[in-house]
Amino acid sequence: MKKALNHILKTTVGFVLLFNIISLIWVIIYAFIPIPITKLMVIEGQEKDIKYEWRNLDQISGRLQLAVMCAEDQYFLLHNGLDFRSIKQAEEVNKRGGNMRGASTISQQVAKNVFLWPDRTYLRKAAELYFALLIEMVWSKERIMEVYLNIAEFGDGIFGAEAASQAYFKRSADGISITQAARLAAILPSPKRYSAVAPSPYVQKRVEWIKKQMWYWGYKMTYEEEFVKKMIK
Repeated sequence: MKKALNHILKTTVGFVLLFNIISLIWVIIYAFIPIPITKLMVIEGQEKDIKYEWRNLDQISGRLQLAVMCAEDQYFLLHNGLDFRSIKQAEEVNKRGGNMRGASTISQQVAKNVFLWPDRTYLRKAAELYFALLIEMVWSKERIMEVYLNIAEFGDGIFGAEAASQAYFKRSADGISITQAARLAAILPSPKRYSAVAPSPYVQKRVEWIKKQMWYWGYKMTYEEEFVKKMIK
């Protein structure tokens, strides 16, 4: 019995160690190369053509960088992968019976879309938290934003800022306006339901809110000043 327990323990420890090593190597490799494909792209690609064009962060408008941060994760530059303030706020809103809202950070969304599978199980959520913390340790904030803007789904089969800018506005991602950036950010919660070209009253209201947040965060922030200056150029 003791030998069996020791064997199970050694096997478990070995598996955990191997998983940590492999995942660390994977994260390190993806710190330097464009993400070739994601699980969601594979799934979507089974039924339709995928539009996906990788662009470096300096080839994506700082307006869009700021817009998605304001829309999706306003404490992106401050947290280490998990935003406990947003988690607490989401819990309070949900308890009051308001619109159900999540609190996934940009880092968590990158972890889910790049390294994991689309699922709602506790195992996948635990893996998402693990990878979110890992990429925060290995990657810079700029790299996390770069990957996020390249692999986020902006429409039916449309992935990344460049493909979205070309599809919706007929221009490159480095040349979109503040309003166009806010429209792309506004549809992120449900890109197949909402339109960046013909925004519904709800989306337009969200666009105006995002633009106000862009002004506030773009000109009032004191932390990470150089990064923010790049984002509002």
